[in-house]
Amino acid sequence: MCILVRGGFGQSDRDYVDMIYSTSAESDVILQDTTNGWGFNWVGGLNGSQASYRNWSQGGVNTISVTASTLFDLKYRKERFGYQLVTNFKYGQARIEDEGTRKTDDRIAIANKFSYRFRDERFNVFGNINFTTQFDRGYDYGEDPKLLLSRFLAPAYLSQVFGLGFHPADYFSAEGGVAMKETIVRDKTLSERYGLERGEKFRFEPGYSLIFNFEKKIVSNVRLNSTLETFTNLKENVRKTDINFSNEIVGKINDYLNTTFQFVLVYDEDFSREVQLKQVLSVGFSYSIL
Repeated sequence: MCILVRGGFGQSDRDYVDMIYSTSAESDVILQDTTNGWGFNWVGGLNGSQASYRNWSQGGVNTISVTASTLFDLKYRKERFGYQLVTNFKYGQARIEDEGTRKTDDRIAIANKFSYRFRDERFNVFGNINFTTQFDRGYDYGEDPKLLLSRFLAPAYLSQVFGLGFHPADYFSAEGGVAMKETIVRDKTLSERYGLERGEKFRFEPGYSLIFNFEKKIVSNVRLNSTLETFTNLKENVRKTDINFSNEIVGKINDYLNTTFQFVLVYDEDFSREVQLKQVLSVGFSYSIL
């Protein structure tokens, strides 16, 4: 179930719901500069699934899972100046027979963007201030006993990017500039797992960042949102560049039902020299109350 609260925009409720469901949960929120004055949108979602088996010849495991999410979007535009705040929270758990409760999704993301358009509106200067972490503890259940991987503010990432943006078309944008990245690990036992020295809680990295975004309807009722984001530490070899490549395909079944396929690839050598992959296929119900 998805509940939408919105105000101050000329965009229709139905179009806005489509836009929200095409926003990747893993990548940074892509901040659009399309309003005049103040405007806001809010989307809340609750999705669940359940499977139960009894004397079933093909076998199976009883499971029940629930995921809650909320996205708030605040925009301001006055002439050439723009500001946008986006908060994206998500949390999910699954109950698996004989294995207890496990976390399935967990995200806290807060993004701020300041921008100033040039006379040629394809170009702008911008400043981003973003923060990400998670609510709860995460474990590697392949280890015995289970191995703690993360918890609230362990890790947390604060980043600032200042640079030039290029928007040649409504469906494509490219941004690049100097960047600063701060890694916070409040649990000292996890410091080395995220590239910090033993016992450290804070790491600062200067560098530069590139962001490419493509969002377009590829066939009727199907929209593709693809984002590639990089961060290169000026003090490290370019081969250690952090990469986040997020892709989401959203199919609109009708005014209330959407199906989403998400594929995310992450490379962060501070955590692992192996590529991290995430794949999610889901169906959601959306409802507009304003």
